[in-house]
Amino acid sequence: MKKFLITATVQSHICQFHKPLVDILKENGYEIHVAARNNLGEKNGLRLDFADKVFDVPFERSPFSVKNVIAYKKLKKIINSENYNLISCNTPVGGLLTRIAALGKRKHGTKVFYTAHGFHFYKGAPLKNWLLYYPVEWLCSLFTDVIVTINEEDYYFAQKKFPCKVTRIHGVGVDPIRYRPAEKEEKNAIRKELGFEENEKIILCVGELLPNKNQAMLIDSMKLVIRESPETKVVFAGNGPEKERLEKKAKENGLEKNVVFLGYCTTLEVYQKAADISVSCSIREGLGLNLIEAMFSGNPIVATSNRGHDELVNLGQNGFLVKVGEKEKLAEKILYFINNPEESAKMGLKGMEIAEKYSLPEVKKELEKIYN
Repeated sequence: MKKFLITATVQSHICQFHKPLVDILKENGYEIHVAARNNLGEKNGLRLDFADKVFDVPFERSPFSVKNVIAYKKLKKIINSENYNLISCNTPVGGLLTRIAALGKRKHGTKVFYTAHGFHFYKGAPLKNWLLYYPVEWLCSLFTDVIVTINEEDYYFAQKKFPCKVTRIHGVGVDPIRYRPAEKEEKNAIRKELGFEENEKIILCVGELLPNKNQAMLIDSMKLVIRESPETKVVFAGNGPEKERLEKKAKENGLEKNVVFLGYCTTLEVYQKAADISVSCSIREGLGLNLIEAMFSGNPIVATSNRGHDELVNLGQNGFLVKVGEKEKLAEKILYFINNPEESAKMGLKGMEIAEKYSLPEVKKELEKIYN
């Protein structure tokens, strides 16, 4: 039996982003193992039910955590005992420790793939990111068979700078059957079921509540939006350490009725169908799965400019880009869509066209070429 190991810092990452790859390898006769920290209790019913074996390895996101020493030792023992044919590692810490732990096995034929979901070093990144992450990734590329990137900037940079093979996929794949636009009657029925009024304008913001996701910028913009459109609501889908701070900020600005915190949500396609606009304010983004899902759902986009968002948003065609911190400009673009429903619908349709290459069937074809 051929064996495949997939690693990441947390198990939710594997659940959310790697089912297409697992499906392909299972079809090709592989037994699937997973090694990552079990954080599924925080994810409201998310299940890792497609693996044959799951190892709870206590990775921590911080590269300086002493717990990663324990994680490394446990992972190395797993890799040495299981004799994997293929290993796919993900996330900075999971990717680093996996590649070091697999050094010995590579000499005996194990192939190691690293998927970069957005390098921490990029054009405009802080100097400390370049000093810390770039040398580590370059060194790791010496004992990596293939680096898989998900955006153009990372792809061209890695091709130029890293000695191993570098390839690219168009994200992790979005199911076009699950994410699709809703007709007016269906949309109104969904809104009613979710507790929203038909006349309310719904802004959907999907992502973990983390400093990098920068949801505070959207809350600041909402103060300006509701002056002109008081029936507008923003729905945050996700959990994370910033939750209390964001709830406090919304309350201090008198936005309790206009801001909804869903927590972690496993039915995002329902909220995409209910939404009028999708917004993302991330400082750094590898690609932006949330925006691709919005595009498949026919929703126009307002997002901050970064390498991941810039690749998805064609200005004036499927949405608008603003600079991080431009809360007035963000509010202005949101209000443009609220006040121009015909233009909003037109941009939503264009977004669906742009999204086609990011569909699950297309990404599966790319993965098959890489891993076969």
